[in-house]
Amino acid sequence: MARRSLVVVANRLPVDHTVEEDGSITWSRSPGGLVSALHPVLRDRHGTWIGWSGAIDSAPYVPDMDGIRMRSVPLSSAEYEDYYEGYSNGTLWPLYHDAVETPAFHRRWWEAYQRVNRRFAQATADYAERNAMVWIQDYHLQLVPAMLRALRPDLRIGFFMHIPFPPAELFMQLPRRVELLRGMLGADLVGFQTNAGADNFVRIACRLLDVRATPNASGGGGCIEVDGRTVSVGAFPISIDVAEMESLARRPDVVERAANLRADLGDPAKVILGVDRLDYTKGIEHRIKAFRELLVDGRVKVEETVMVQVAVPSRERVEHYKVLRDKVEREVGRINGEFGRVGVPVVHYLNQSFDRAEIAALYLASDVLTVTALRDGMNLVAKEYIAARTDNGGALVLSEFTGAAAELTDAHLVNPHDLDGLKDAIVHALEAPPAENRARMRAMRRHVRTHDVRAWARSYLRALGGGPASAKAPS
Repeated sequence: MARRSLVVVANRLPVDHTVEEDGSITWSRSPGGLVSALHPVLRDRHGTWIGWSGAIDSAPYVPDMDGIRMRSVPLSSAEYEDYYEGYSNGTLWPLYHDAVETPAFHRRWWEAYQRVNRRFAQATADYAERNAMVWIQDYHLQLVPAMLRALRPDLRIGFFMHIPFPPAELFMQLPRRVELLRGMLGADLVGFQTNAGADNFVRIACRLLDVRATPNASGGGGCIEVDGRTVSVGAFPISIDVAEMESLARRPDVVERAANLRADLGDPAKVILGVDRLDYTKGIEHRIKAFRELLVDGRVKVEETVMVQVAVPSRERVEHYKVLRDKVEREVGRINGEFGRVGVPVVHYLNQSFDRAEIAALYLASDVLTVTALRDGMNLVAKEYIAARTDNGGALVLSEFTGAAAELTDAHLVNPHDLDGLKDAIVHALEAPPAENRARMRAMRRHVRTHDVRAWARSYLRALGGGPASAKAPS
């Protein structure tokens, strides 16, 4: 039997555009783990990627790239504000991240979300070949599976949620909660990052829709009977392109850059690193506050230790993010004002984007990576750090509230809300015998290398296709 063609549907196309001097537009493949994972599969299956190009008020022609068809879905400026910044990132994002910030509920946002999801479903119905497999990505498009099934019942439909899926006490706050559930249940397979997310979904569906579910024998999710169909629900923790990061970390220019970075920092005995999007879910303030208290307590010496905090700009038009940036910058200024010397800051704060090689050099230059997210679907920075440490050096302080914590049990696990516990974990990571940290890193590297992003894609698509893989996290 011929292999099914594959269609990936995501909010964004995996491309970046550059406007040349003559006004023409050139397109290039954007970096990223999801693109790296799906590119070979899409190429082999003559696949199509459907998404927004990033252009406002137009749907420019995006050429096919590396054997993959690109199909652009338009967004108006009003839809960008109401569907993307509004319902997706003002309602769903904060609610699904434990309401770290208060979600807002506006009817016009919901109406735009419905309208844009319908447009994505129609575009997919128009472009998908008969009996194709369609893999819909993330919280922006939760209504698409059911809309698409109504248009094209011949398709095999999968949905994957990249961010956490909340427990009932949070999800029940949503005014249109039943529509969102029914939208996702239009899929044949609904995937989450963790068993907890899959279990939350099954419990809420049974409670709100009065459907029957059979739990997975291995835990996490199960099978839901709805509208005469069986929907599989399970955990498929996403990962990174380990080979790419290892290759970067071994490049002589990257190794040299790491040494130069330490020299630029004043050749301290220890370097603590944070690499995050500037987002209120990442716990950046908690980390910086813990570092300041360690300096005040004298448990970390100014002359010996520096912190480097990379905060990649994020959603800068949204007020929450402007406020967060101001708070972080104020706290960094306070620490440097109290403990720094002329030309020698204690915290090096970088509110900018970096290329992959520079990030790999930062990973190599640091002694401890701190990941203090208050809630995170996975946290791929933690996995990147592990992949980059081909020398088995470094130590990882990792929040219990990341999806990665379920896999990376050899990290120094912390509750970022417990400031004393966070401080103790940072000190332990800094002062642990090198043999202990090497043993932890070796164990985590073994796991990440055997659970890379390609293994994730294979596992999910095998389950979607009805193959032998069950809808559960790889062991």
